[in-house]
Amino acid sequence: MGVMGSFPDSSGRPPGPVMDRDEVDRALARLEAEYEAIETSLLALQDHSGRRLLEGAELTGVTKDRWAAAEQSITLLWTYFDSYTEALTGAREARARRRWPNRDDLVELTETLRGRGVTVAGAAAGGSAALGTPAKLSEHFTLAELVSRMNELYASSLDMVVAADAVWSALPARIDLLSAELRRTRSLAHSVGVRPGEHPAGDDLESITRELTTLRAQVVSDPLAFWRPAPGSSAPGGGRPDTERYDREARALEDVRREIEAVLAVRQDSEERLKRLRDVLSRADRTLTEARSARGEVLAKIAASEVPAVSGPPTALQERLSTAAEYRRHAQWNRLSPLLESLERDAEDELLRARESLTAVTAPLAVRAELRGRLDAYKAKVARHGMAEDPLLVERYDAARRMLWSAPCDLRVAEQAVLRYQRAAADVLVPGRPEPADGEGDA
Repeated sequence: MGVMGSFPDSSGRPPGPVMDRDEVDRALARLEAEYEAIETSLLALQDHSGRRLLEGAELTGVTKDRWAAAEQSITLLWTYFDSYTEALTGAREARARRRWPNRDDLVELTETLRGRGVTVAGAAAGGSAALGTPAKLSEHFTLAELVSRMNELYASSLDMVVAADAVWSALPARIDLLSAELRRTRSLAHSVGVRPGEHPAGDDLESITRELTTLRAQVVSDPLAFWRPAPGSSAPGGGRPDTERYDREARALEDVRREIEAVLAVRQDSEERLKRLRDVLSRADRTLTEARSARGEVLAKIAASEVPAVSGPPTALQERLSTAAEYRRHAQWNRLSPLLESLERDAEDELLRARESLTAVTAPLAVRAELRGRLDAYKAKVARHGMAEDPLLVERYDAARRMLWSAPCDLRVAEQAVLRYQRAAADVLVPGRPEPADGEGDA
């Protein structure tokens, strides 16, 4: 709801020369306008939703203390307004006695409009003392001073009312919406086995529930504890509600909700993921079996070669896979979710390790195959040039071939034999060409 601004101020010049009729009429017109603005603002404050809520609430803390002071200020405001109304009514009546006021009338009106003739007594004096000024049986004001005092009281009272209303308008409704979302999340969590004491997300939900319950009670009873005034702002209600605690719990609930969704996703696709895991581990086992078989072949066919050992099948992963299947059968989705994630990572690592082991074991056979291919390629090249029957080439080819096709094969000796054949072929094909260094030759 909108609120009125501060009361308009009066020029309030001190008593001096007697005012003439025109000056009196202008002053009365200004005071009439001030009266209407004051009355409108006071009635708006009286009807303000925040004030009505403050009157009916069981307040605590800083709000309770400030509202007690604000109630005194509002009571004092009405007392000042009554005194202002009485003075203005007297001035109206004095002016209405004659169309053309005489000097005595003008002296009286000047004193009323400019002098300190407005007296506030009794309860109002006690109200001033409560607001930090010395206690007096009565106080005397000019109309301008009275307006200024009402401005101050109105601004402080309105600031307190607007701030409390802003917090109540912003936070309880948001907390209620978050609490409704929390209840839905808790229900979903229970359906997938996420409960306090059994899963961290269940403990988080309990913590969020307690914090939101406490936060709502504190916001309702002490809204000003959640108000942050705007730096440097002097306007009533300048500031914003402090939502830090609410925002923190909203983020925590979002984290839990994502965790629950992950568990739900596990329930929906766990069978397919377990099937893929079995396939990956089966491929790793077959690769390791192939590596062990290849190692035996290498040891039988290749001499003087270091062949790495091959590990056994991944039994630990198979046991964890059996545990995952057990979790699925008993609908323990909260336990299955992290187990599946770790199993998927470890199974891929195991398959990669098995493939690397096979590559390392079969490396000597790959070297022998490369040497065989190189020897046959040079023989074909020599044949294309019609030099296949050259005795030296035939002799060196046969020597290299015997080494490469016999078991066990000494790869270092066989490589030297292939290089000697390459050099002989180069000499025949390009007479006078310098012999290449070891390891070089035509591709």
